[in-house]
Amino acid sequence: MASTKDRQRALERARYERVQAKIAKQRKVQVRRRRVAVLTALAVVLVGGGIAWGVIAASSSSPSTPAAASSPSAAPSASASSTAEPVGYKASGTAAKNVGIPTYDAAAAAAPYTATIHTSRGDVVFTALTTKAPYTTFSFEFLAGKNYFDNTPCHRLTTSGIYVLQCGDPTGSGSGGPGYQFQDENLNYFGAPDSSGSVTYKAGTVAMANSGAGTNGSQFFLVYKDSPLQPNYTPFGTITKGLDILQTIANGGSDNANGTGDGKPKLAVTIESVTVTKG
Repeated sequence: MASTKDRQRALERARYERVQAKIAKQRKVQVRRRRVAVLTALAVVLVGGGIAWGVIAASSSSPSTPAAASSPSAAPSASASSTAEPVGYKASGTAAKNVGIPTYDAAAAAAPYTATIHTSRGDVVFTALTTKAPYTTFSFEFLAGKNYFDNTPCHRLTTSGIYVLQCGDPTGSGSGGPGYQFQDENLNYFGAPDSSGSVTYKAGTVAMANSGAGTNGSQFFLVYKDSPLQPNYTPFGTITKGLDILQTIANGGSDNANGTGDGKPKLAVTIESVTVTKG
């Protein structure tokens, strides 16, 4: 029989997933509306000699949502196997900050690196799991090198059920992305799921937020306390410094905009820049 604590965790996870599903649904509606607007604007009918010509262009899919946080939307939602997804970066949606799309280089992607996230609350340093999540870590390095993360807010903090701070969206809305998406990786990092379908994302984990399988973009979440989540979010780094900073932010609480213990951090935190150090 499930304990009261287990039931509470299940309820918190279910609530988190509902929020993520709502965000994903809203984005789909926005995309459909944009597509209709584009089709209306670009449909050109030329009638001459009894011949009609139609010129139509469709918009691309919407950018990925955060996770853990993003789903951690911290996080993220549906489970997926990366083997069933197209491998590589593909254009998707409108970029929150236009920096282009990376060209994958396997040799460069395998090179180890340390990333320092310089925030308004202090530095958070993590070691990238380049051999386990090469496309993810290569993308993060690319975006950091393009100053994509500079002066962007960490827009979501969860302090109940799961414990993550989500960042990586220049718009601060939770719906912004880099204009491309790519597949999930390293989903078995924490081992086999338990009877509830969850694994423990350990404190100090850096993972991708998403809105479903294969929708990784720029949003990621930082786990400041062990968190039960379905293994749907690519782990791509391990924090070696700054966990205390995340815990201080968490102690300040969230504004509960998405429900109790889920919303913008009351102690506002901004990523000022990101430095990547090779080796």
